[in-house]
Amino acid sequence: MKLGPRAAAALALSLVASVVGAQQAAPAGTAPSAPNPIDPASIQALKDMGAYLQTLDRFQTTTSLTGERVLKDGQKLMHMASAKVDAQRPNKLRARMWSARSERELVYDGKTVTLYSPAQKYYSTVEFSEPVSALIDKLEERYAVQIPMSDLFTWGTPAAPVDAIESAMNAGQDFVAGTLCDHYAFRQNGFDWQIWIATGAQPLPRKVVITNLGDEARPQSVSVIDWNLKPAFNESTFRFVPPKGATRIELIPVKAK
Repeated sequence: MKLGPRAAAALALSLVASVVGAQQAAPAGTAPSAPNPIDPASIQALKDMGAYLQTLDRFQTTTSLTGERVLKDGQKLMHMASAKVDAQRPNKLRARMWSARSERELVYDGKTVTLYSPAQKYYSTVEFSEPVSALIDKLEERYAVQIPMSDLFTWGTPAAPVDAIESAMNAGQDFVAGTLCDHYAFRQNGFDWQIWIATGAQPLPRKVVITNLGDEARPQSVSVIDWNLKPAFNESTFRFVPPKGATRIELIPVKAK
């Protein structure tokens, strides 16, 4: 059985539409207000966070996601979802995203990637043997599949350069789920985004807010991240076993634009 565009959408491991949209390019003609100057210390804090993330051999994150969808009359609707990511570098990953409307799962064992949609009981498996960082780009490029919180794997690498940042500032400190964090604000490519980074020896990102400047309604997405740096993974964590009654389907690459 082949997986066409409609079924592919059912298997796509993406966030709520507004959360995904906040990571894409702003519409042409965006004219944000004059940016603040770039604070070198804020850029360095972002680099330090990325460098620390790249040292983590294994981790588990649970993320609460909130996104805004703007109706034609300007009214905003807020949608919520959750995501859980188990990661073991260089090439093990399990990611699950769920909301009241849908549930998606991705399992990567270092040899194959499996996408699973519990509601439809469809799953698709493709061969792959590269690191997770390469998996992220190739899944999106070939199959339009996005991994939740993929930035956790790209911050601190050439895939997430800081030279496109137009403004950067330190906005003080706040508590996020009881953790004291340094609050930074950035602007780039038609978006404002804020990040709260834990203070101390473990500069983990705890909260991210993205504002789309290309929309007059300024819709936002909010991600609050909880961390476990000593997860108890076992052999089954990164192995997919098809549930009874599940149907395997072929995942067809998207056509190049």
